[in-house]
Amino acid sequence: MTGPYPAKSEALIEPALESALEPVPGSVPRPALGPVIVDGRSLSCADVAAVAQRGARVVLADEVLPRLARERAVVDDVVDRQVPTYGLTTGLGSRSSYALPRDELARFSVRTVRGRANAVGDPLPASVVRAALIARVNGLAGGGSGISPRILPLLVGLLNSGVHPLVPEVGSIGASDLCQMAHVGLVVIGEGRAELSGEVLDGAGALRRAGLAPAELGPKDGHVLCSASPLAAGHGALALHEAATVLLLAQAVTALTFEGFRANTSPLDARVLGLRPAPGQSRAAEQLLALLAGGDLTDPKHARRVQDPISLRCTAQVHGALHAALDFAGAALDPELNGCGDNPVVLPATDGVPGEILSSGNFHTPALALALDTVALAVTQTAAVSAERMRRLLNPALSGLPANLSPHGPERSGFAPLAKTAQALVAEIRLLSAPVSTDPRHGADGVEDDSTNASLGARRLSTMLVRLRQLLAVEAVAAAQAVDLAAPPALGRGPALLHRAIRELVPPLDEDRPCGVDVDRVTDDILGSDEVRNALRALTEEAS
Repeated sequence: MTGPYPAKSEALIEPALESALEPVPGSVPRPALGPVIVDGRSLSCADVAAVAQRGARVVLADEVLPRLARERAVVDDVVDRQVPTYGLTTGLGSRSSYALPRDELARFSVRTVRGRANAVGDPLPASVVRAALIARVNGLAGGGSGISPRILPLLVGLLNSGVHPLVPEVGSIGASDLCQMAHVGLVVIGEGRAELSGEVLDGAGALRRAGLAPAELGPKDGHVLCSASPLAAGHGALALHEAATVLLLAQAVTALTFEGFRANTSPLDARVLGLRPAPGQSRAAEQLLALLAGGDLTDPKHARRVQDPISLRCTAQVHGALHAALDFAGAALDPELNGCGDNPVVLPATDGVPGEILSSGNFHTPALALALDTVALAVTQTAAVSAERMRRLLNPALSGLPANLSPHGPERSGFAPLAKTAQALVAEIRLLSAPVSTDPRHGADGVEDDSTNASLGARRLSTMLVRLRQLLAVEAVAAAQAVDLAAPPALGRGPALLHRAIRELVPPLDEDRPCGVDVDRVTDDILGSDEVRNALRALTEEAS
């Protein structure tokens, strides 16, 4: 998949990386959990992941359609009274001062969708499209858009039937996701293209095969289908959900390195951390100690050294910073998932006060874009110390282990060449961490003069997380070898679990051999395994 770089052959955001977050690329996994009830108020990252990646069924709460009907009555009233209203009775963008003829309003909705379907590049993975759809469904369910109530059940039908509009990957600058979400709108009206059960069909054919009928758009409907920032919100939810899990994996791999290095755990002591309570560091330390519980390393007297290199000694501070960044991002994401990102917004009549339609800036996502940039930078810090921990394991002067972790000593290469792979992964992660929220692009002349690039921030973060998982696999392979060579009397429960899983797939290194395939196995089959992730999560939750 091409990324934000012009040369496709050098792109860093690739299909294999994007789809790594998707269990069954191009199709809908069979539901293995209960339905997600959409009420416009309570959608979580876990809900988005359940719908997007595991095919959870979507059900509208009972109050949703009556809410939409009340708001639609306001739209109809404004149309009847011919009140100048942006995107409803006037044009869009720089043409907002142009009054639309009454008999053109429905056709204008269709033209809005067709005229904005301008995204380019390879299609986004089905999981990302599903995430955008559930984010938009929830945003509409919460009210404020004025959409025709009949359209929302059709969007739900797309999700539940596995009809995935083909949405090209590039087209949003963060001033809502217009040019990409319009491709969803095309399928809604029976145009465009969609994937169903692994087959790409024209929009009308996909709807027909799924037993759905195209929608007939009314005034404002076309603009609503393209509006808000559901791609940034949905993809961001998937990225943050995965980031929290990858952080847990980083903790577990670090614990394994601690065991091989025989690291000093006194920097994890709550009394030490309490003297300077930096955000997240106590949580990270508690998790590390929970993973190390059951071994002898929790007692600092079993450490090899009084003071370890910073990459080990300050793990709680670095991983704690990522915890804090994820907290910040979660607070920024929640209003995007559970709020109205439309412009203009529709306010229904209440307590004798007539309904009205007001101009809005709720589509703008600077906080989310900044939060995604912040997580990207924190991920880069986490990646940097992972590569350095791996290199410290190779240094006999620091680790007390054979050079390069080869049981045959310096006459073998051991894991030394693998350190170059680790550095290459860090280089890509660092490149992708460049902030995108500070690089605005301009839209309609004189009107749309700021943007956030939030959807690019989410897409970039997804790729970084795959690279970080690969990097952690490099560290894990080396750490497992270090544990074999150090032969500690008792491993903590987390390291023991990880070491056992690695040794079931990857034998210890004796004579030099290609290790890239070992890293790939650990990346996919261990660090990507729900079983391993859930087991590690259980170990840390027991202690919290």
